[in-house]
Amino acid sequence: MLEKLAKQTAVYGVSTILVRFLSYLLTPFYTRVFGQEAYGIVTDIYALIPLVLTLLTMGMESSYFRFAAKAEEAGAEIQHAKTRLFATTWGITTLAALAFVALVTLFRAPIAAAMGEAYVTHPEYITWVALIILLDVSSAIPFARLREERRSMTFVGLKLFGVVINVALAFGFGIAGLFATDFGVGWVFVANLAASAVTWVLLLFATKNCSLKIDRRLLKRILVYSLPLLVGGLAGTANEFLDRQLIKYLVPEGAMAELGVYGAITKIAVVMMLFYQMYRLAAEPFFLSNFKKEEFKEMNAAAMKYYLMASMVIFLGIALFRDLFALIVGRDFREGIYILPIVLMSNVLAGVWLNLSFWYKREERTSLAIVVTGTGLLITLPAGFALIPSLGYYGAAWMRLMSEATMVAVSLWLTHRYYPTPYPWGRIAEYVAVALGIFALAETITLQSAGGYALTYGANIVLFASYLFYLVKREKIDVKAMIRAIMKRK
Repeated sequence: MLEKLAKQTAVYGVSTILVRFLSYLLTPFYTRVFGQEAYGIVTDIYALIPLVLTLLTMGMESSYFRFAAKAEEAGAEIQHAKTRLFATTWGITTLAALAFVALVTLFRAPIAAAMGEAYVTHPEYITWVALIILLDVSSAIPFARLREERRSMTFVGLKLFGVVINVALAFGFGIAGLFATDFGVGWVFVANLAASAVTWVLLLFATKNCSLKIDRRLLKRILVYSLPLLVGGLAGTANEFLDRQLIKYLVPEGAMAELGVYGAITKIAVVMMLFYQMYRLAAEPFFLSNFKKEEFKEMNAAAMKYYLMASMVIFLGIALFRDLFALIVGRDFREGIYILPIVLMSNVLAGVWLNLSFWYKREERTSLAIVVTGTGLLITLPAGFALIPSLGYYGAAWMRLMSEATMVAVSLWLTHRYYPTPYPWGRIAEYVAVALGIFALAETITLQSAGGYALTYGANIVLFASYLFYLVKREKIDVKAMIRAIMKRK
C-alpha cells in the first residue's frame, strides 16, 4: 500500500515542482523589481491570505475526504452520497466567501487603517485580495474532489495553467512598466485575480455536477467533524503567519523592509515546501481512506521514517549551499540568508506533525487539533514578543522553530497516550542527528576556511554525498533496482 502512496506522491511531486517552480519565478523577479518595503506588502498580504482561506474553508477539505470514505463504507448509492456531500461542502464554503467579500467591501476603510499606512493610501488592494480569496475558497472543494477521485493530472494541470497565467501577466505588467506606476504592488494582485478567475471557471467544467444545494442534516454532521479542524487550523495558520505580522508591528524601525527580507528568504526554502506540499496532497486522502487500524499504524510509521529521510536530505542540500540559493533573490534581500537553516527545520517539523495528525482525523477526534495548534500558538506569542523587537526577522525565525517543535512534542504525547503507533524513533533520531552533525561540521569547516570557497564547497559536496551513501547503506536500498524500475516505467 505504501507503493500506492509513493506513486501518488511522485505524481503530485513532479507536477507540483513544475507548478511551484513557475510560481517561484516571481520571487527573483519581484525582489528585483520592488524594494524591501514594497515587497514587504506582498509578503504581508500573502501571509494573511492562508489564514482567511483556513477560516472560510472551515476544515471542509478534510471533511470531504473523510465523508467520501464513509460513503464508500456504506455501499449503497455511493455516487449520490458523494454528489450530496460535494454540493453541501462546496455550497457552504462559497456562501461564506461571498459574505466575506461583502463585509470587506463595506468596511474597507477601517480595515485599511488597521493594516497600516501603505493600505490607507491604496485601500483598493484590499478589495482585489478579497476577490482572490473568494475564488480560491470556491475552488477548494472542487480541487479536493479531484484529489479524492485520484484525478491528479487534472488537478495539477489546472493548477499549472493558473500559475502560467499569473506569471505571464506579472512579467507582462513588469515589461509594460506598470509596477512603476502609482498603483505599483497592486498589479501583483490583479495578475493573481485573473489567474484565479480562469482557474475557477475551468475547474467547474472539470468537476461537473456543481450545485450549491446544501443538505442541512448532512451539514450538521460535517460541522461536528470539521469545526474542531477549523479552530485547530486557524491556530496552526496563525502560527505560520504571526511571524510576519509580529515583525510588522513589533520591529521599532524599518519594519516593512525587514518583513520584505524575511519573506524573500522564506521563499528560498522552496524545495522543502515543495516536498511538504506534494506529500500532503497525496497523503491526506490516502490516510483518510478505509484501512484496518493495524494496517494504518504500520503504514503511517513507515511513512514517517521515509518522510524524515527525504526531508533531511533536502535540508542538507539547501543549507550546505545556501549562498548559491541566495542568488534567487535580489541583492538587497540576501542579508537575511543566515536564517535559512532555521526556516528549513521549521518546515521539516511541520511535516512531522502533519503525519502525527492523520490518526485523529481518521478516528474523528478532530478536537485534538485544537490542543496541538493551540499549544503552538501559546509558544508563538510570548516568544515573538520577547525576540522580535530586539532581533527582528532573526527572532521571528527562531520563534517559528520553537512553535513547530512544541506542536510536534504535543502531537507525540497525544499519539503515545491515545493511539500508540510503532514509529521507528530510534532510526529516525539517528538519521536526524547524523544530518545535523554533518551540518555542524560543515559550518565549522566554513569558519575555518576563512572565505576559501573552493575548500568550503568541496567539503560540502563530500559531506552531502556521504549522507546519501550512509542512508543507502543503512536502509539497504537497492539503487540499481530503483533505477531499473524507473526505466521500465518510462
